[in-house]
Amino acid sequence: MPQLSNRLQRLAPSATLAMSQKSAEMKAQGIDVINMSVGEPDFNTPDHIKLAAKVAVDQNYSRYSPVPGYPELRKAIVKKLKDENGLDYSVNEILVSNGAKQSVCNTVMALVNPGEEVIIPAPYWVSYPQMALLAGGTPVYVEATFEQNFKMTPQQLEAAITPKTRLLILCSPSNPTGSVYNKEELRALANIILKYDNLYVLADEIYEHINYVGHHESIAQFPGMKERTIVVNGVSKAYAMTGWRIGYIAAPEWIVKGCNKLQGQYTSGPCSVSQKAAEAAYTASQECVEEMRQAFERRRNLIVELAQQIPGLEVNVPEGAFYLFPKCSSFYGSTAPDGKPVQNSTDLAMYLLEQAHVATVGGDAFGDPDCFRMSYATSDDNIREAMKRIAEALAKLVKWKK
Repeated sequence: MPQLSNRLQRLAPSATLAMSQKSAEMKAQGIDVINMSVGEPDFNTPDHIKLAAKVAVDQNYSRYSPVPGYPELRKAIVKKLKDENGLDYSVNEILVSNGAKQSVCNTVMALVNPGEEVIIPAPYWVSYPQMALLAGGTPVYVEATFEQNFKMTPQQLEAAITPKTRLLILCSPSNPTGSVYNKEELRALANIILKYDNLYVLADEIYEHINYVGHHESIAQFPGMKERTIVVNGVSKAYAMTGWRIGYIAAPEWIVKGCNKLQGQYTSGPCSVSQKAAEAAYTASQECVEEMRQAFERRRNLIVELAQQIPGLEVNVPEGAFYLFPKCSSFYGSTAPDGKPVQNSTDLAMYLLEQAHVATVGGDAFGDPDCFRMSYATSDDNIREAMKRIAEALAKLVKWKK
């Protein structure tokens, strides 16, 4: 019987992509589905960035780039890190990859040995545990609950560390919760990390510029932490460039060299034209970033207001990114009008897709079975209509009689 490798059989498919695909299939059937399942800005890439790509095509940027990316782009990233984050890196400490997703995977594969542990605060982005498993590592989950605004405490971190711990993955602003660690919270976590010689932190900062509480803070800023931190970022979210596939790491040179060696064997350098577009994104005016951030903040306020009006939902106020992660466990044990039971967040997300025609993602996939994720990276009108449909659908759930 044909059989895939054990490595692949350990992996779960992406729940976000699966829900997005199912909603696309329903749309193809003529059903009016509002897709709030995928983490993608609905804005178009700014014109000056697209123009840079067109110029690059005309200038014949059509050949292989260096594996770690063009020096000009890496210099632009070095300047960005200095100007915006106060972090000093050299060009040799930057590696550009095919999206921040590859940057994360490169790092995990380069640092984690089979049997070593990767601490992942839950809720988490769906791919983090799968990447740890792909490397032969063991995901260790730290439950950061709704009540603590989905943020891991220093005490929780220290309790999770063992002699096998190799890596902590920290995402701020967070996907799926929108929570943002402030400077003092990061300092407290850094103080724990620095007590353990072989422990590194992968700081996923891809939502850096979608922040509603002030200046972004990086854990790499504290004394001793730059040597322990792999900063992951890219152009996808801030510049509405998801399809251009440009991400990067900023890390100690020995880690960058390792990731470069890995990337050279299985993808080589990222798209040449996309790199020139990314260079323009980093070096030109940042007005477009602030305009999109303001739109996301307005939408955040709108969806929070509407969600707080729905009986049975518990809602926190996300401080960044473009996700709402409300607690929905009060609906578990209900029966849908068609007789299907709603036992968990995956059932609830499927019910909302089938009955309300709104695509969301159950919190089970993110390590928090009490919640579900909605992306508000869509128009104000879509948000209003989606929340109206969700409110009506949830009101129809009839509790089983005990």
